[in-house]
Amino acid sequence: MIYTFLTAAVFIIMIIVGGALVGFNIYRNYRKRPVGNSKVLSSVSLGLVAVGTLLLILIPGSFHTVEAGNVAVVKEMGVITDVEEPGTYFDFYLTRRYEVYDAKVQQVEIDMDAYTSDAQSMDISMTVQFQIRKDNVKEIAVNYGGLGALTNKIQSVAIERTKATLSQYQAEKLIEERNTISPTVEKEISLAISDKYYVTFNSAVLTDITFSEAFEAAVEAKMMAQQEKLQAQYENEKKKEQAETALYVAEQEAKALVAKAQAEADAQVAAAKAEARAITLKSVEIARMLGYTVNSEITTETDIDGTETSVTVYEIVYDEIHTGADIAEYMKYVEYLSAWDGKLPQVVAGENGFMITLPAVPDNG
Repeated sequence: MIYTFLTAAVFIIMIIVGGALVGFNIYRNYRKRPVGNSKVLSSVSLGLVAVGTLLLILIPGSFHTVEAGNVAVVKEMGVITDVEEPGTYFDFYLTRRYEVYDAKVQQVEIDMDAYTSDAQSMDISMTVQFQIRKDNVKEIAVNYGGLGALTNKIQSVAIERTKATLSQYQAEKLIEERNTISPTVEKEISLAISDKYYVTFNSAVLTDITFSEAFEAAVEAKMMAQQEKLQAQYENEKKKEQAETALYVAEQEAKALVAKAQAEADAQVAAAKAEARAITLKSVEIARMLGYTVNSEITTETDIDGTETSVTVYEIVYDEIHTGADIAEYMKYVEYLSAWDGKLPQVVAGENGFMITLPAVPDNG
């Protein structure tokens, strides 16, 4: 562009200078004060004006600048001869023409209306991005004549594929998945464009899907009802869990009480067994001391918890002499001695003799 301005400025200066000389010569002739050869001066001046005008018409317009990010198709007398990269070129503009194509990423904003599979209308907004292939600029120029026509074609393909894809979904499904439907639409558009249109497809994004206000309100009401239902189910489940927890706690407490009672009962049984064992051992010891025959045998007993223990079982042999009465009397005596506090009996004198008061034996039963 700078070359066009510079050359145009030079030629305009030539024209101005030539015009000034022509005017000056006319003025001097009018004043009848010719300077040298006025005819030569007039010819030079007119020639300068003519050459400057001709060059101004032909030269500046022959500079062609291709900006960065663009590519130019060069046509000579309507026939494509070359493709030029960014730079400045000098070609006679009356025979060679430069058609510039934007090779940067193109972004197309598309608005359309479409229908779902259940005949709900919707307004769609989407953005499609693509980029022409520099190696195929000639084909684009031949088949489409320009980037605008190609863009319109890609836009038509994107609209057709988007409508076909969205028509497979019900409206409520689209509302639920509107944030994830874009990849599906993008894939369909990419497959449709492929390599057919000499471009590199970048992306297609659904920026908005809008249904009618009545339908949106109906869906919102339905979703609220579902949320309320889910909330009620959640509360019921929570109450059920609380009830089950309370039941479990009660069962555990009951089991604990039973276990405690069982433990106490087992303790009592064990104490009773121990006491009975002690009495038995005392009886055996007294029987042996009194001359009784005592037989013994080792056997195995199983406790409540399943534990087996070895115990000795004693058998006192009774006969006409050893009837066991003396053992019982002796046991009472031993029990008395175990409870005696060491004090002697009280002796009281009376009319009929002496009365001995023995301390009472405590009742352990």
